[in-house]
Amino acid sequence: MGSKVEKSAANKAIGLDIGTTTISAVVIEGRSGTVLESRTVSNNSFLPNRQEWEKAQDANLIIEKVKRVLEELLEKHDDISVIGLTGQMHGIVYTGSHGEPVSPLFTWQDRRGILPCFDGKSICSLLEERNGIKAFTGYGLVTHLYHCLNGSVPESAESFCTIGDAVGMALTGRTKPLMHSSNAASLGLFDTEANCFLSSVLREYGAEENMLPDVTPDYTYIGTYRGTPVCSAIGDNQASFLGTVRDAEDTILVNMGTGGQISVFSRALCKAPGIEARPIFRDAYLLVGSSLCGGRAYAVVKEFFQKFAQAAGLPELDVYAVMAHLLETEKKPPDSLQVSTLFDGTRADPALRGSIGNISVENFTPANLIDGVLSGMAEELYQYYSSIQKETGLERSRLLASGNGLRKNVFLQQKMSERFGMPLTVSEQIEEAACGAALAGLAAVGAKTVDELVGSK
Repeated sequence: MGSKVEKSAANKAIGLDIGTTTISAVVIEGRSGTVLESRTVSNNSFLPNRQEWEKAQDANLIIEKVKRVLEELLEKHDDISVIGLTGQMHGIVYTGSHGEPVSPLFTWQDRRGILPCFDGKSICSLLEERNGIKAFTGYGLVTHLYHCLNGSVPESAESFCTIGDAVGMALTGRTKPLMHSSNAASLGLFDTEANCFLSSVLREYGAEENMLPDVTPDYTYIGTYRGTPVCSAIGDNQASFLGTVRDAEDTILVNMGTGGQISVFSRALCKAPGIEARPIFRDAYLLVGSSLCGGRAYAVVKEFFQKFAQAAGLPELDVYAVMAHLLETEKKPPDSLQVSTLFDGTRADPALRGSIGNISVENFTPANLIDGVLSGMAEELYQYYSSIQKETGLERSRLLASGNGLRKNVFLQQKMSERFGMPLTVSEQIEEAACGAALAGLAAVGAKTVDELVGSK
């Protein structure tokens, strides 16, 4: 399939971001990338858990919600050149012979990958012990192997894909997923360099090769919806990068939301410990380090003080405001608390936990605890950047922040700037992922080049 539009035309594009908790949409002006309109609705599609380790959403309900938002925007704007898609990565939904969902969306939060399922061992353990592959629970092919070994793959399933791909199929009538590499790699068991799934490993665990989705490294036109071209879905990390960064080869993007993340653009693969090389487009990658606790670390401290306030008879106390006051007014001692914020472990070792060290009579105060947690949040992401530098020699001079965990916390902004040793700029773009999806859509129909998307000369 292919469709091209004139680069000189004043095209508009719609970008849709199917997140875990919200579904966001933007209309952008094609040449400038200016957001003309944005909308956000609640996803609210989680299914009741039959088991505490299950995290599944109603895929058909998500598709209905997306279509409603899309219809409203298409009714209002009659000059849309393309619809771009992104959404939560890693999770999968099984699809039938007509491309329709035949299962729930098993999300990235699903934990069946660490359940004993074969000879007392989990899928994640088996892959590491037998195949030397570090794969994580919630990754789609880990979930799929669990279903294969337990005989729970839906009988009518023909293939599987991310929710973004499932939405693309529902919009265009495709019967088999065509996944962009950014989403395909997020399922795990994927050879990024060869741009293909590890079929031989999958066969060991009874996974049928003919169920694997097709994969493309390019932003690709997959069909039309009401006459408007639709682009293959891309990963939300890659979409957020495209929607935020304008000088990719000199920028570090730090994101702090529920989790934390550092992303560095590279034309070469990197195999540093803890770093994922995620495809962004053909022969280009995002080198990504993720902190699982991320912005929740600050919320954990807030909840700690909130419980004390409630016990003291102050349930309405604005704890965040008090924390900010302490940071502003209390002088920091020369001997600081050393806080590790690995409260949720790491992807490689979920059993790791955080710690508070270097405690003395003088420095063990509420303000220093808050300050130490902020330093720990910045340190965790900086260590990922240090690993990337050591492995690749890449140097960056710009630090760009996105996500509400950074956008709304000036104290964390200061910590990031200090630790990275460079000025920090906060992105003004709010719906980063939806904007990035729209830009990828413009590349799919020929209105932009991929180099233009990342500011390459």
